[in-house]
Amino acid sequence: MMTLRTPVLIAGLFLSTTAAAQTADDARAALARLGVPAAKVAVTLTPASDARYRVRVARDRVSVTASSPVAAVRGVTQALGRQGRFHASWEGSRVGALTGLAPGDTGWIASPFGYRAYLNTCTYGYTTPYWGWPRWERELDLMAAHGVDMPLAMEGQEYIWRALWREQGLSEAQVGQLFAGAPFLPWERMGNMAGYRAPLSSSWIEKKRALQKRILARMRALGMTPILPAFAGYVPEAFAKAHPEARIYRMRQWEGFPGTYWLDPSDPLFAKLAARFIKLYTAEYGAGRYYLADAFNEMVPPIADDGSDTANAAYGDSTANTAATRAAALPKEVRDARLAAYGKRLYASIADAQPGATWVMQGWLFGADKDFWTRDAIAAFLRDVPDKRMLILDIGNDRYPGIWKQTNGFDGKDWIYGYVHNYGGSNPLYGAPDFYRTDIAALLADPARGQVRGFGMFPEGLHNNSLVYDYAFDAAWPGGDMALAPWLRRYTQSRYGRTDPALVAAWQDVIAGVYDTRYWTPRWWNQRAGAYLFFKRPAGDAPTFPAEPGDRAKAIAGIDALLALAPRHRDSALFRYDLVDLVRHAASLSLDDHVKAAVAAYQKGDVASGDRETARVKRIALAIDGLIGGQQETLASWIADARGYADTPAEARRFEQDAKAQVTIWGGAGHLGDYASKAWAGLYADYYLPRWTMYLADARAAALARRPLDDAAFTKKLRAWEDAWVADARVYRATAPRDAIGDARALMTEIARP
Repeated sequence: MMTLRTPVLIAGLFLSTTAAAQTADDARAALARLGVPAAKVAVTLTPASDARYRVRVARDRVSVTASSPVAAVRGVTQALGRQGRFHASWEGSRVGALTGLAPGDTGWIASPFGYRAYLNTCTYGYTTPYWGWPRWERELDLMAAHGVDMPLAMEGQEYIWRALWREQGLSEAQVGQLFAGAPFLPWERMGNMAGYRAPLSSSWIEKKRALQKRILARMRALGMTPILPAFAGYVPEAFAKAHPEARIYRMRQWEGFPGTYWLDPSDPLFAKLAARFIKLYTAEYGAGRYYLADAFNEMVPPIADDGSDTANAAYGDSTANTAATRAAALPKEVRDARLAAYGKRLYASIADAQPGATWVMQGWLFGADKDFWTRDAIAAFLRDVPDKRMLILDIGNDRYPGIWKQTNGFDGKDWIYGYVHNYGGSNPLYGAPDFYRTDIAALLADPARGQVRGFGMFPEGLHNNSLVYDYAFDAAWPGGDMALAPWLRRYTQSRYGRTDPALVAAWQDVIAGVYDTRYWTPRWWNQRAGAYLFFKRPAGDAPTFPAEPGDRAKAIAGIDALLALAPRHRDSALFRYDLVDLVRHAASLSLDDHVKAAVAAYQKGDVASGDRETARVKRIALAIDGLIGGQQETLASWIADARGYADTPAEARRFEQDAKAQVTIWGGAGHLGDYASKAWAGLYADYYLPRWTMYLADARAAALARRPLDDAAFTKKLRAWEDAWVADARVYRATAPRDAIGDARALMTEIARP
């Protein structure tokens, strides 16, 4: 049978047959990989100016007509999900019997957004550094099921950077010291730091080169439009020193890392390097239409003529130094002219190298550094870039909402609306479904929204809070009541295979008690990161740690109700997974209470109470560690993935240490320790608990000696212990509990005790 390959119109733009030869078979293959037999599905692709699908069900067969393979996969999986026959998530899939299907016709369903974007530059450090093709293939299919058609595609670029800097005369030794360890590469790419935990192995670079080719081929075949990397101006120190005549600035120290080097776009070298990077990239991976270049991610732009304002410039996020900078103090006309020139030349460097291409940038900086990026500064930076050749990813609307309103919809530029939600891959349970629903509806109803072209979820890390992403992407497509109760009925029916009013009511309590918060505020507290107090470096301020967001009473009521319903769902692995996740979250909050109580007791000299609370801390922490041994990710699985990417024992050892460093000490002299803290088996028992055990032992000794504990001395000792832990080669194993529901019930009983 011959398959006719024709160009497909997506979001009003034709893709050539060489760029994306999409066929119905591509959609059917993705559905088959997701568990829907190809024989059950008929797919017809019909070009359209928007993303749309229509699904008909008759005689236990599904027919979909769609604008792209992505839309077809979305349509079929949604139609089956609404009949309780299909669910796919990071934690696993459930495909019910595809017999006895209710006949029906969805009619045409079109997304109000031209694109549905996905991923964050940081995801490629916090989640994917050791992914191979099988895991990426799964993620691409999950993207299609969610209707994602504009993902960031950041793998494989070190192969191009290496070729570029070799061409520019850097020695092999200099190139070898350029790239950071794999989990830290996103911040290397964005110019925040350079060479941390270098060198990066050549075999890793080659593997990611081959992987990116497969990723891009699959994205294009599914009708996705990938966002590709571009040159944003950051150059190696060796290159800067070899070109003293060039206009190269030493940038600020980001989070205590040595300052990096940024080439002014007005320098002739900038356009030359930008064009060469795109040419090399295109030769290796094919041409693109959208290119990401973030020149000032958490970096202050050099505005003074000589760039002297950058060395002491302070980034304005609440987690960093907010002191005024020389850059902000310069005359407005000087600042605006310089920013306008930067924007214009950054765009031109992409457009000249790839005619018709669009410059993409993340809008995170506009919200995170409001002191510098005033309304006028943003307008100046954007004003000389053609409206239709710029795409701003406005990713932070759950943390820094309203930037688009302050800028009149980014002054006519195309932009995508969305949320980060997850930071560092850290995994407390939160996310606000009702906020997403009402917020997206308000955006679409606002005539001042400007040229919003899409919706996106931009998590820094994956593998947690699937419910949040299912709901948010559902809200970006019409076709069902998005009020919480009816949505939960559909969700639980598809995820678990059965539902009832009691299950929906339990989940409503869980949503109200656990999820219904936009941003997990405790993760940054008193200049320390960590999802929970138990995950933060210990200190004497622990008793003042604030209460967590949410409603703990409702959360516990919902969890207890789910435990009562567990016998009805004993055959559902996804039900058990969700229940374990909820219990470990509730227990972690209780753990924080006992940490606070133990420190407070020792500070008051009440050693007996401190000892009782310390014993509770140990008991609960070890119980959590045992309960979550069967969850998707553990310390053991993270290390195994890292070691599995290696070709030699030495490489395996190195990858293991990089992986352990990222989820614990991170790096630098700033606030990054525990930023990527994880609620994983292995970390509770072997990292967080030993740290607090050491601190509480010192606090006890101080109480007995009737003297205050020297926190600074303890932190110094602790950091030496942390470094030794990262270097320790001990083997970790995680074991699923024999009776997860029983252990979850016992842990809830434990934390309920006074």
